Amino acid sequence: MTLSAASTDTALNRPRLFLVTPPDPVPADFLGPLEQALGGGDVACVLIYCPTSESRALQATAEALVPSIQAAGAAALVYRDTQAAGRSGADGVHVDTSLEDIKLAVESLRPTRIVGAGGTKLKHEDMEIAETGVDYLFYGRLDLDERPEPHPKTIERAAWWAELFQTPCVALAGNTADSIEAAAATGADFVAIKDAVWQHPDGPAAAVRAANAILERHPFEEAS
Repeated sequence: MTLSAASTDTALNRPRLFLVTPPDPVPADFLGPLEQALGGGDVACVLIYCPTSESRALQATAEALVPSIQAAGAAALVYRDTQAAGRSGADGVHVDTSLEDIKLAVESLRPTRIVGAGGTKLKHEDMEIAETGVDYLFYGRLDLDERPEPHPKTIERAAWWAELFQTPCVALAGNTADSIEAAAATGADFVAIKDAVWQHPDGPAAAVRAANAILERHPFEEAS
């Protein structure tokens, strides 16, 4: 499986949304906002982001959220934990710890499940990771407090990668609509958003609708 294979509309020729949950969401409280977001328009995937949960709690959270994500036609990804991803029926895993961990995830899960990677600091690390066969490279720090605009390094690295390499990339936006525009302009295959959807004043569905309207303004160039 690849991330694009989870699309409900493979004719889309522009960046797609990559949603990141709030840290360690409580399913009973989060299922409503999640389903609202998924009902707001095209979503490629949802990363279940539980950076401080131990494996059993992460698996329980994933088991609660994965069915709703998949029912909406999106891919459900679990943060770092390959066992929780497999046991919960998720579509894949996102790993940002080390090259060795990424290699192990690829060996364990590919090609039947998605393996994405991030957390790099240097361009040569990106190229090494791409050689492992990952499905995407993620640019942006998930563990930092969000600002209105994407980090300049996120924009620079995503634009560099999108122009030169085949492996898809994800650019993490900030917490405003304008930041989605800036991330999409890099040419990244996916634009990731966190607070921009969960803290939108008109709710998650409105946030996804607005984000997709922005992404429609950034079609990919047709191959010559």
